[in-house]
Amino acid sequence: MLTGFRSLPPLFEETPNSVHELTLARDIFEHAVLLSVKIEDQDAFERDFFQLKPYYTDARNRLPESPNEYMILGLNLLRLLVQNRIAEFHTELELLTSTALENPCIKHAVELEQSFMEGAYNRVLSAKQNVPNETYGYFMDLLAKTVRDEIAGCSEKAYDYLSINDARQMLLFTSDQELLEYSKEEHPEWEVKDGSVFFQKAKDSAPCKEIPSLQLINQTLSYARELERIV
Repeated sequence: MLTGFRSLPPLFEETPNSVHELTLARDIFEHAVLLSVKIEDQDAFERDFFQLKPYYTDARNRLPESPNEYMILGLNLLRLLVQNRIAEFHTELELLTSTALENPCIKHAVELEQSFMEGAYNRVLSAKQNVPNETYGYFMDLLAKTVRDEIAGCSEKAYDYLSINDARQMLLFTSDQELLEYSKEEHPEWEVKDGSVFFQKAKDSAPCKEIPSLQLINQTLSYARELERIV
């Protein structure tokens, strides 16, 4: 039915009901975005958000501000962070106004990205207790999993084994049972015995590639000589 409204993007024709039609379409796409979060469909979220975005940008001067705008923009930033699309995250930030950047929903996503890049994973996980809107819970759960996977990957490389207590604290679980379930579901190659989690099996199964150090040194010296000739 929306395709029959000629006042909508990209035409933006001036019609007697253009403001009403634009507002109605924006509300519909906002509901679609929030529904995609509720059914946990990230692909649908991306499709619906890109259909909604022109109403926040191109139609900004034609419509009154939506009370859901900053909340949804913050949700999109959080989605990009969860998907590790950091370049797009910063591109979206560049498009926001100074007023938007001061909004709690936007600041929440920015602070999460900073903590994530700094490796302050405890701040990332604790941020779930202070979300600016309840709809953020889905992406915060996904981000928590991303963080734990990062910590688990580093732990495998750094240690042969850890005690269950140390592993639980490092992976920021509240109980040993949560750690055991995570190990069973996400890292079946880990071996849990005698009160410890052994990573050696995971290390042994990982392919070890030899670094061609002499070849790299020769190439680097060759580049340096050629660069010196050019200068």
